[in-house]
Amino acid sequence: MPTTVRQRRSFQEQNELLRQLNQRVVGQSRALEQIVPYVQMFQAELSPEGRPAGVFLLLGPTGTGKTRTVEALAEVLHGSPRNVLKIDCGEFQMEHEVAKLIGAPPGYLGHRETTPMLTQQKLGAVASERSGLALVLFDEIEKAAPSMTRLLLGVLDKAVLRLGDNSTVNFERALIFLTSNLGAREMRKEIAPDFGFEAMVPPQCAPAKLSAIGMGAVKRKFAPEFVNRIDAVITYRPLETASLRRIVDQQIEELERHIENRLEDRAFDLFVTDGAREFLLREGTSPEYGARELKRAILRHLTQPLAAMVAEGKIMAGATVKVEEDGGRLEIRIED
Repeated sequence: MPTTVRQRRSFQEQNELLRQLNQRVVGQSRALEQIVPYVQMFQAELSPEGRPAGVFLLLGPTGTGKTRTVEALAEVLHGSPRNVLKIDCGEFQMEHEVAKLIGAPPGYLGHRETTPMLTQQKLGAVASERSGLALVLFDEIEKAAPSMTRLLLGVLDKAVLRLGDNSTVNFERALIFLTSNLGAREMRKEIAPDFGFEAMVPPQCAPAKLSAIGMGAVKRKFAPEFVNRIDAVITYRPLETASLRRIVDQQIEELERHIENRLEDRAFDLFVTDGAREFLLREGTSPEYGARELKRAILRHLTQPLAAMVAEGKIMAGATVKVEEDGGRLEIRIED
C-alpha cells in the first residue's frame, strides 16, 4: 500500500477518534488533540516498548472535564465509561494506606486478607474485545502521600509495578492519567481577577499563561524525576457559557435516553424549554466549580420530580411532559 494512502487513512482515523471525543467532552479540543496520537500509536502497535502507552497529567479547575475525558475515551474504545481502573488518591493521604495498592508482603499481618488494588487481572478487566488498551486513572494525585509518587516512578518509567507478594503488573498496554487541581486557584484569578480594572473586563483565556501557571504548581509539588516521566502535561481551560449550555443539552438528552431505555413501553416524551435549560445552567454551573454540580442539579430539580409523578401514576405512557421555569423554579406540566 503506498505511504500516502496509509497516511491518509491514519489521518482519517485520528480525525474520527477526535470527533467522537469532542462529542462527549465539550470545550477541550486542545487537550484531546494531545491524547489521540498516543491512542493511535498503540493501535498501530508502535508504542515504545518497556513503558506505558502514554502518561498524562491533566490540570485545570474543577468541573472542566478532566475525569470526563478518561470516561469518554473508555466509551469510545470499550463501549462503556466504566471501563476505567480508577484510584481515588484522596483515600491514600497517609503513608500506610498506600500499601492497599500493592498488598502487604508475605509474613506481614493481614497479608492474606489484603487484596491489591492494582493487579494484572484488574488491569485486564478494564480492557475489552474492542480494544486491548487499559485506562488507569489516578484522580487528584496531589492528595496522595509521597510514597505513592515514589511507587509510581517504576510504573511510569518501566511500566512495571511490583506487588507485595513479589509478582509484577505490566502497564505496557495501558494509558495512565493523573488528574490534579494544582494551580487551579491561580488560574481562576488570572482569568477573572476579583478586583481592580481587570475585574471589569470580560474574562480572557491565554492557554500559554494557564499552562505556565499549572507547570509552576506541578514543579513545586513533585520531584523532577516524577515530572520527567510524564509524556504530556495538559491544562484544561475553564468552560465558556456556550460550552456549559452544550453540556446542559447533553445531560438532558441523556435523561431522555434513560427514560426511553428504562421505562420502555411506559416511556413518555420530555420537552425542556430554553428557559428551563437556563435555570439548570444557573443552578448547576459556576465559575468556581464549572459543570461539576450540573448532574446533581438536574437530579434534584428534574429527575426526582419526574420520578415522583411516574410513581404516583400521573404520567401515562406516550404522554408529552413539558418542563419550563416559573417563578424561580421548574414547573412540570403534562400536555394534552
